[in-house]
Amino acid sequence: MHWKSPWLLSVLLLGGCASVQKERGHLEVAALVEERTGLKTRWNQGTPEDAQVQQHLDALLAGDLTSDHAVEVALLNNPALQGTYEELGVSQADMVQAGLLTNPSFDGSIGFPLTSDGGMEHEFSIVQSFVDLFTLPLRKRVANEQFLADTLRVAHEALVTTAEVRQTFTEVQARQQLVALRREVLQAADAAADLSGRLRAAGNVTALALATEQAALEQARLELAQDELALFEAREHLNRLMGLFGPRVQWTLAQKLPEVPAAEASLEHLETLAIRQRLDIDAARKQVSLLWNALELARSTRFFGRVDVGVHTHRDANGPRLLGPTLSLELPIFDQRQALIAKLEAQHRQGEDRLTELSVNARSEVRATRARLVTLRNMAERYQKVVLPLRTTILEESQRQYNAMQIGLPALLIARRDQVEAWRAYLETVRDYWMARADLERLVGGRLPVSTAPAPTPAPAPSPSPEPTHEHHEAH
Repeated sequence: MHWKSPWLLSVLLLGGCASVQKERGHLEVAALVEERTGLKTRWNQGTPEDAQVQQHLDALLAGDLTSDHAVEVALLNNPALQGTYEELGVSQADMVQAGLLTNPSFDGSIGFPLTSDGGMEHEFSIVQSFVDLFTLPLRKRVANEQFLADTLRVAHEALVTTAEVRQTFTEVQARQQLVALRREVLQAADAAADLSGRLRAAGNVTALALATEQAALEQARLELAQDELALFEAREHLNRLMGLFGPRVQWTLAQKLPEVPAAEASLEHLETLAIRQRLDIDAARKQVSLLWNALELARSTRFFGRVDVGVHTHRDANGPRLLGPTLSLELPIFDQRQALIAKLEAQHRQGEDRLTELSVNARSEVRATRARLVTLRNMAERYQKVVLPLRTTILEESQRQYNAMQIGLPALLIARRDQVEAWRAYLETVRDYWMARADLERLVGGRLPVSTAPAPTPAPAPSPSPEPTHEHHEAH
């Protein structure tokens, strides 16, 4: 068979041009995450460079863990997030596949004579779908938009993980301080119960006073156990987010909850900011666009069935060799892609509805979270400037009146517990503030403006709860 076809040669060359590049998409995700968080992320591919990542993780966990370090560990090591990064490989493979032409078909046959007076016959043909060439640019455009949308979605998942890590880190900070507070309460309650037991043995206090101290001690033990369990659970949640196990879970955290800022930076345009820079909303926009292009592709080819063109050569036993073009047409009589078009139209409308839903929800969630953030800041400020000083004054005055035998032990215990509960409520309010702030950063798709107002003076930590004095009961 001797023939030349520049058209078929170009088809073969085009079909071999595309290739999968592993890093494609991951660099864009890393750049987006670093722009929004200031921290780096990485896709672990089982390469020698991954060993350097593991060394970096050990360095991040070696000292006291900070919020930024916890986020960076999660971005580098969270298994679910690493699995999400692999979606880019799947999406890129689909994009490359969309840019490939279908393989040409080669047919051939040879006929051997069954009698001595016959001759051998043979025929060969090679054909290629013509519609693939016609639709290739639009198919590549649709696949490229899908890849971009997937890249934005993966980056959005990284930002969601960032917000969850910051919230859980804040929870661990708060729980750690609450446990320390409960241990102080337990120590004071144990000392008070021990003193009451000795005084009861000497006949200086009533059975009611002793039972009251013992009940307070047991209650303090139960509350400490509850807070220790909550701290353990919060640590394990953070371990899961950071993808840690084995010796790496022994990290320490010395940093206390930061005070809330004295004032919030201007948050008036957060709704617009969220619509402009939220990556999941941008991905939804691109999804709508690619569905429209896919719909246009289906509409433009609805009256074209399969069109195969090629070259055919044939030679009879006693005849000349014949060479010529071939054309095979699929007649779109029954299937004119009406079902596919209807499906894409519905999916396009779904995409538009999804984009609208995301936009409406984003605006509402930003407003609600901003209101929560401002309220929590005001509450924390009220606790710090009014409630905690009042509780300290009440406890000090109660101690003086108790020493002067003007009030009994139950009144002093109530004042002491009220101070502890006020501190507990304050710590929980500060915790909720920073968790709400991390959530608001997620909702707007990036970091919030930093307030330039001076930070408030930290509230003094509560001193160990006062104990009933021995001298008081002897005088009594």
